[in-house]
Amino acid sequence: MADVNRGDRPLSPHLSIYRPQMTSISSILTRITGNALIVAVVLIVWWLLAAATGPEYFAIANGVMTSWFGDLVLTLSLWAIWYHYLAGLRHLCFDAGRCLEVSTAEMLGWGCIIGSVVLTILTIIVI
Repeated sequence: MADVNRGDRPLSPHLSIYRPQMTSISSILTRITGNALIVAVVLIVWWLLAAATGPEYFAIANGVMTSWFGDLVLTLSLWAIWYHYLAGLRHLCFDAGRCLEVSTAEMLGWGCIIGSVVLTILTIIVI
């Protein structure tokens, strides 16, 4: 069995022939947003600790949080919260044994992406 000639073929679906599907993209995006939210929470906790430490240190932290970088991170974090929330609802449907057809699962994946963008914009407008 060890002497089997495998030739030049790939061992698994190769990137050149594999087309990413909405279900896999949505799953990967859920994991990415979950980890990105950890980074955002660390940044917010740093800002709160700086506020408790003193005015000089808070000025530095507040400068970072109110800069273009801070605005970008907080806006993307807001989108990640909405996306992660909608993806969680999607998985609750899957756990209940509903919406498991491929077309429905893809539609829910697009719904999570589009819905999170719309909810982020609405949240920014309201706040």
